[in-house]
Amino acid sequence: MPHLSVIVYGPNTQGHLAELLGSVESRPLADAEVIVAAVGDWARETAEAHAPDTVVVPLPDGTGDAAARAAGAARANGDWLHFVHAKDGLPAGAPRLIAERTAELGDTADVLLLDHVTSTWQTAARPSRDGRFLAGAGRAPLRLDDAADLLRLTPLLGTRAMRAAFWRAHEEELGTDDEAYAAHAALLHADRVACLNQVAYDDRALRPESLPPLTPEDRYALVDRYESLLPLAKERRAARAVLYDLMVRDLVRTFAGENLPDPVAREFFRRASLAAARWRPEGHQRPAGVEGVRHALLEEGAYTKYRAFQAANRTRRAARKTVRTRKRQVGAKLREQQYHRALSSPVDPNLAVFSAYWDRGVSCNPAAIAAKLAELAPHIRRVWVVSKENEALLPPGTDHVIPGTRRYWETLATAKYLTNNVNYPNAVVKRPDAIHLQTHHGTPLKRMGLDQMDHPAAAKGLDFTALLARIDKWDYSVSANSHSTRMWERAYPARYTSLDHGYPRNDVFYTATADDVRSARRRLGIAPGRRAVLYAPTHRDYEAGFTPRLDLAALADRLGDDTVLLVRAHYFYGGSASPLTGLRRSGRIIDVSAYDPVEELCLAADALVTDYSSIMFDYANLDRPIVIHADDWETYRTTRGVYFDLMAEAPGRVARTQEELAEILTSGAWRDEAAGKARAAFRRRFCEYDDGRAAERVVRRVFLGEPEEALPPVLPLEERTPAPTPEEATA
Repeated sequence: MPHLSVIVYGPNTQGHLAELLGSVESRPLADAEVIVAAVGDWARETAEAHAPDTVVVPLPDGTGDAAARAAGAARANGDWLHFVHAKDGLPAGAPRLIAERTAELGDTADVLLLDHVTSTWQTAARPSRDGRFLAGAGRAPLRLDDAADLLRLTPLLGTRAMRAAFWRAHEEELGTDDEAYAAHAALLHADRVACLNQVAYDDRALRPESLPPLTPEDRYALVDRYESLLPLAKERRAARAVLYDLMVRDLVRTFAGENLPDPVAREFFRRASLAAARWRPEGHQRPAGVEGVRHALLEEGAYTKYRAFQAANRTRRAARKTVRTRKRQVGAKLREQQYHRALSSPVDPNLAVFSAYWDRGVSCNPAAIAAKLAELAPHIRRVWVVSKENEALLPPGTDHVIPGTRRYWETLATAKYLTNNVNYPNAVVKRPDAIHLQTHHGTPLKRMGLDQMDHPAAAKGLDFTALLARIDKWDYSVSANSHSTRMWERAYPARYTSLDHGYPRNDVFYTATADDVRSARRRLGIAPGRRAVLYAPTHRDYEAGFTPRLDLAALADRLGDDTVLLVRAHYFYGGSASPLTGLRRSGRIIDVSAYDPVEELCLAADALVTDYSSIMFDYANLDRPIVIHADDWETYRTTRGVYFDLMAEAPGRVARTQEELAEILTSGAWRDEAAGKARAAFRRRFCEYDDGRAAERVVRRVFLGEPEEALPPVLPLEERTPAPTPEEATA
């Protein structure tokens, strides 16, 4: 018997069904079944092409979504049901994620909430804002009364996997063509819900012009939806308050933003006003400012006042926009004039400008190069570009400029050397006698530059023409290994010279002493004899912000009192009730998200746990254990794009679930012979040029003009000695 039934339902809208079924078929699951409730001949024929891997339930044209869902559910044998509309998609590996999570839950929850992306006729895989809510809820099943904000999640039925017994108990209530109603009602009926803060659904928004126009009754149905939902929350104070806020927000937005014909607008406002007054919770506080005024006018039923308020707001906004536009135009013209005047001045051969991570401060490869430059060529003045908000974080005495200021443009215009680990603004002119040095900030696993063109979720509207113009300014590109050199030349095709010298920021991994390692651990509060595991996951382009992928409290419990977790990410655990509070106080979990430099964290750690972050390539220089936690590899590989199969060429052990990760870290597998062999192969490939003298080679080649053959040669890997491990440093 299958554990999970994936129920695809509806007509083959705009031909998307074949792609959906193909993605599911390419990664079959032994404990899942796929049922297609196919509406119409085209959907039936498409689904039958995927038999026998799918069970086809043919339905006549015109069958509604609710009836199609019901027909599919009637054939389902799984303990859990996941309804997927035929127009939508499933990211690679999504059924596996859902199957594994629901298997963990059993019957302890009725509904599993999922994160999603949205694709349109123009864009693909745009992240949702739901990830933060899902992450904040944690992994344990909970009652809606304790997490009413989950009602604020996008109301998509495809982001709610349901226990089959729960569905059948409430099928009459959930069997509606109004998907948003069914999505909310599922939460309101559930005894307990659980969360999976990983992308497992792709909501495909169809172009409105390709759909039938909305009728007045379609508009009024929005009011009816909330009028039906609010009684379900009558005895749930927190849920009712959230639903009321959602209702008023949706009603106001529809009225204000959809340019309804006046008779329809008046009737919609009348119905909306009655609903707002009828369901307003006792003691409810309206939002502050303009939004609060809108809510008050709606509740009063003051249609004429609301229209006058709208008109006044439009006039006010237009006037403010005009003033702002004029100010920007004047300011931009003035800065342009100042910059072009500065460009007529001679280039200063002893001026070098540095920037890192979009002007965040002194860090990464540029910082290592600047430090070595001060040692080998102190006559060259070093100026850092740093944003206003990061200015206070600069080391005392750092000469710097703030972006947009007159001195900023004058400095960029006259500097001989411009070094960055990203790119300078498009407006920066490449002078013939200036040198632009691109250092990058990691070895590429994920696709970069022009290679992102086929991955819109990663590119996020990147202007590739402007990108090409920026890379055409590069004179030199720093590389840590031949893999990077080849990928940079592919992703950033231009006439620059590749410097196969190693990453300057990694020099410290060969120059640090035992005392440096001990000092780093003391600063972090790691007691002697305790194992420190650095957990540093990367960002997902298909998620809204950072969301946690591990239950850190549970992991810390498994690892025991002798292990400290250094967490390099922001976790949305808050309040005194957080299970992490006691762990933080005891020093078993240390938040190092804002700790710089990251190289010091690496020196302090006995092992690294990461997913797809480029930190793995740097940490490998230390020849210490690395464990990969790859719970969504298929989704990441498909959505972001990668240059090689990390699962086949990992730097150590690979865990696909939290349980596997805990087992690796507690059993000794994290540093066994197999892990060591994998790390050795990884180091040979990706630590090719890092030997502790990368910064020196770059400074001598670029700033001092020494020929390639005169530079210190790269020491063979077997002759290098990494910094002492924490165990060696305390011996």
